[in-house]
Amino acid sequence: MRIERADSASAKGWYAGPWNSTLSIAVGYANMGIDEPHVHTQISEIYLVARGTALLRVEQETVSLTAGDMIIVEPGEAHTFLASSPDYFHFVIHTPGLPADQVRSEKQAVDRERLLL
Repeated sequence: MRIERADSASAKGWYAGPWNSTLSIAVGYANMGIDEPHVHTQISEIYLVARGTALLRVEQETVSLTAGDMIIVEPGEAHTFLASSPDYFHFVIHTPGLPADQVRSEKQAVDRERLLL
């Protein structure tokens, strides 16, 4: 058994996956939307919004997220959070779950211009 507790002082909280557990997927949460334009070459990211609101940019589209929403960002889709409310909280699932060395190499930063209209 393993238990992780939320820490409201941390923007990105706990995160579990193949690199530190026997899970075949990766799961975590964040207390805010992080503005870090990037793309994944192999994984899909599934965001489950539990509380608050956020603006997420996926390629050339801005998506407004509210509590209860789910969005799936497919491999190859550049994305970043533009803003989030003070009470924002989401869970994120990465699938497939990859070992640590593969996760670091498949996540690639992108120029902000790729996400601008």
